[in-house]
Amino acid sequence: MIGTEYNFDPMCPDLLRDPYPYFSHLREHDPIHRSDLGFWVVTRYADNRHVLTDKGFGQGDFVRNIRLFYDDDFDVLAQSSYAWLSRVFVMQDPPQHTRVRNLVASALSLKRIREMEPRIRELAKAQLIRFSEGSDSNFITRFAYLFPTLVMCDMLGLEEDEFSEELLLQLNQAVADTFPVFETRALAQEELALANRQMDFLTDFFDELFERRRKSPKDDLTTAMVQAGEGEDALTQEELTTSVIGLFGAGFETTAHMIGNGMYLLGSHEDQRNKLAADHSLAEAATEEILRYESSLQATYRTALSPQAIAGVEIPEGDRVLTIVAAANRDAAVFDRPEMFDISPREQKPLTFGGGIHYCVGAALARLEGKVFLEELFTHFPDFVVDINGAEQRQAFLFRGFSSLPVSLHSG
Repeated sequence: MIGTEYNFDPMCPDLLRDPYPYFSHLREHDPIHRSDLGFWVVTRYADNRHVLTDKGFGQGDFVRNIRLFYDDDFDVLAQSSYAWLSRVFVMQDPPQHTRVRNLVASALSLKRIREMEPRIRELAKAQLIRFSEGSDSNFITRFAYLFPTLVMCDMLGLEEDEFSEELLLQLNQAVADTFPVFETRALAQEELALANRQMDFLTDFFDELFERRRKSPKDDLTTAMVQAGEGEDALTQEELTTSVIGLFGAGFETTAHMIGNGMYLLGSHEDQRNKLAADHSLAEAATEEILRYESSLQATYRTALSPQAIAGVEIPEGDRVLTIVAAANRDAAVFDRPEMFDISPREQKPLTFGGGIHYCVGAALARLEGKVFLEELFTHFPDFVVDINGAEQRQAFLFRGFSSLPVSLHSG
């Protein structure tokens, strides 16, 4: 039973295990919630959408926002992981955000993504076959992490002599060790030190890659990013590396957990599994429903850039607002049967990829990867078995997914 004086804490073990009763309580009883941790929490769809799309909300003072979790003496930008985060365009406001985002979006164009579909399909099928033949049944580490990483490496134009499976695992681990800087909490000293070391590794790796493409251009995303813009408008070396680590990490954290969450949901909802097995054309709608029902990105922050109001509640300038998109995605005011996992096409889209100027630049790629994965899974391994009882949930709030999910694949 959640008490009327409930105070939101993203690291509460019960909330991490199952956040949706807490989200429902806030939506119904305290939709513009002021947490004792020093920020506002919004859970209704309309309020989330308002904050995500209104220009009165942005990223604000990065250093001040991070110090909310530490203290006023914490040297934020002396930490290479936080310094990187401060430069990622999704953490910036216009005009810098606009310039970098437009250049990255021009390189990661919808045309480029659509042209990649046959290759993405080839990678999905090959990785599923490889998983089926391996001895490690953890679908998260042996498929969900590797598939989007392989797609991104392919888009970046990494040649076989530029990476190995060992390097892929290193890159995956580096992202996993670094991305806690996104979380709504202070990192332990050893955790922050690890994040800094791994960020240095990622920076060195991608700095070298961009330098190689600058000297020897190819028809790939890396070269397209190097060549985006002209003269003073081109991306700097620091912007290139910062942006590609963000793209690489987003594919790893959000797309990988979208795939893992989808496998778990289909393994635990036999009626929906049978529906998709009977009609593969539902793969796109199924991907949307996975994104809605069990969002791999649970929430995102905004800052009031001037005095604002959300549903009549005054938000002072500089205050942080946590938009819980996972709560918005189950708002009965917008979605029919919001607590039911149903892959039938829905008219209303989830807010998983955010909104406004900060709408996820990789959303189209993530959706395509989800659709292709489901089509290849049900085409080649329709009799897959998911060990629901053996699943282990990650102990993290912002990026929701599994650390372990035992799966066995059997050819149909």
